[in-house]
Amino acid sequence: MCTFVTEKIAVEGHGKGFPEWIALTTANVYFDHPTSLPLEHSLIVDFLDESAGASARVAVELSPQSARALVEAIETALARGEAEHPGSTG
Repeated sequence: MCTFVTEKIAVEGHGKGFPEWIALTTANVYFDHPTSLPLEHSLIVDFLDESAGASARVAVELSPQSARALVEAIETALARGEAEHPGSTG
């Protein structure tokens, strides 16, 4: 059964697509059945440039444990970076 648990946010960034880097304007984060990862459910993040169509997309499927570890690593890296380089983030 699909969960349909989805969060959509605006982002500012770039991602390595095929064949080159692409602008990223949106991230869809959802907990559902993965396409490739051999699990029943996973956390899936689709980064995309909505104005460029379906091919301007970078997708990631993570196990719930890996997703939680990634959230912690992101928070730690941001905190350390902001402490070591005050005023460098927006």
